Amino acid sequence: MTTLTAPAEFSLSQQKVYDRSSPARWVWSHASRHGWIIVMLILGALGNAALAAVVPVLTGDAFNAMLKPTPDISVLLPLALTIGFSQIIRGALQLGRNFGAELLAQKMERQVRDELYLSLLGKSMTFHNLQPVGDTMARATNDVREVNYMFSPGANLVIGSFVFILMPIFAAGRYHPSLVITPIAFIILYFVILFRYLKTLAPITDEVRASFGTMNTHLSESLDGVEVVKGASQENAEVDKFVMNASRVRNAFVKQGDLEGRYAAMLLLGAAYAFGLFHALILYHNGALNVGAVVAYFGLLRLLDFPTFTSIFAYSQVSLGLSSARRILELMNRETNLDQNATGYAGAIKGEVEFHNVNFSYGLENESELEGISFKVKAGQTVAIVGQTGAGKTTLVKLINRTYDATQGQVLIDGVDVRDWNLAALRSQISMIEQDIFLFTRSISDNIAFGKPGASSSEVKAAAQSAQADEFIHSFDKEYETIVGERGATLSGGQRQRIALARAFLTDPRILILDDSTSAIDSATEDRIQRAISNAARGRTTFIITHRLSQIRWADLIIVLRKGRIAAIGSHDELMETSEAYSRIFRE
Repeated sequence: MTTLTAPAEFSLSQQKVYDRSSPARWVWSHASRHGWIIVMLILGALGNAALAAVVPVLTGDAFNAMLKPTPDISVLLPLALTIGFSQIIRGALQLGRNFGAELLAQKMERQVRDELYLSLLGKSMTFHNLQPVGDTMARATNDVREVNYMFSPGANLVIGSFVFILMPIFAAGRYHPSLVITPIAFIILYFVILFRYLKTLAPITDEVRASFGTMNTHLSESLDGVEVVKGASQENAEVDKFVMNASRVRNAFVKQGDLEGRYAAMLLLGAAYAFGLFHALILYHNGALNVGAVVAYFGLLRLLDFPTFTSIFAYSQVSLGLSSARRILELMNRETNLDQNATGYAGAIKGEVEFHNVNFSYGLENESELEGISFKVKAGQTVAIVGQTGAGKTTLVKLINRTYDATQGQVLIDGVDVRDWNLAALRSQISMIEQDIFLFTRSISDNIAFGKPGASSSEVKAAAQSAQADEFIHSFDKEYETIVGERGATLSGGQRQRIALARAFLTDPRILILDDSTSAIDSATEDRIQRAISNAARGRTTFIITHRLSQIRWADLIIVLRKGRIAAIGSHDELMETSEAYSRIFRE
């Protein structure tokens, strides 16, 4: 089997690899791992259809028995018992078919969710920065569910109806060879109509899934930015945009329904009934058939009703499933800019960091974010990075842990290019606290121990004390077991930042990066945290992005950035005397 996988920042542990070369092959690579379920489904469909054909055949025999000059009542009970017994078995087989299809659908959904989740966690930050969260959620929820529905009821009804459509051909010949003409002609025209229907349906189902993703993206952004929406009094404008997106989804579904309404197979079924009965009556008139054969033959033609009716929505469901599979694959196959370099260098970090003529661009049409960056930091030094908004400070430190990779030049840690490091080994020894703190909807204890899941309660408490968080945590009723709201919404900005500091202290990183991490802390708390950061910085390399003079003064090295370039570098006293760009920051 040809297996195609996109490069990933992290290839997380996954025992099974699936074929991603096309939606159909990908779906089959999942389904084929459950061969016994597929066999149960097919056997159930064959038995169900074959036993369904028993009823009209035996009904015809009953008619012939009763239409004899002397009706033969003795055959009625055996025929009735045979029909009853056959339908009991048919019910069991139908149950097996339905159960197999549902079991396969649920297993498929679980596997696809696992594969997609692992793929998303393995993507780089460049991917996640460009991919809308709402669209990702639409693909991870509704599109995955559509893959489920593609098997149950979709494929279940398709397989079942396909076998039903063959039964009249196999059984009609026993009455007269020419009676197979109608079912054969029906099958040929049925599949011609079906092929044209599916060809027209495919782009419509693609549009249905795409419009839903667009609507979900806008909804997610509106809810994430609800404070901005309300603050700007733009509720009505956002509602209008949502209604417009919802209308596109509705129009796409209406277009699908319109196509299904013009599906000609039901008209073909009526024509098959009329022609088949007319043909049988002519043979009866010519003495080639008896009444029982006519009744049985028309009963066999009635088996075509199930595949015709189910094809209206069953094939639509399969088409929607393939459209959803295409969207999921597009997400998983999208290449990332980073790889995990699993065989790379994985030693202990000492802390020496060097930038050698580094340029960086996000790959957009704008100018480079960083250009010509060169400096060297000794192990254990504290570096303050200052500059106006948009100077590239955060981008610079994100090159250290390979959140992004330098477009040109080298970033070296202990003399080894970060691209030559094992990515997991590199990041496990670097801790970064950003200004926009993210906390999970879990307990405070779990949030602090996120980077070290096996940490003891005493270790968690010691880290919280170092970050000056222990005091406010004890003010809560459940203390360390208090559940914080989504993204830490139930905590103040200063409380979130202190918990993030505790999380960093607990992992004992060799390189600590603080991106304006004390911006939401009051002056009294800042003094205590400043001492904690000073203690934490001992023995490790620390990068601090800040505008606070109290934090900049004690840095061993200060880097001044201006429009993506280093404008000045040195100690505080040196720069106050020699750098206009640096002294201007404090005058402003």
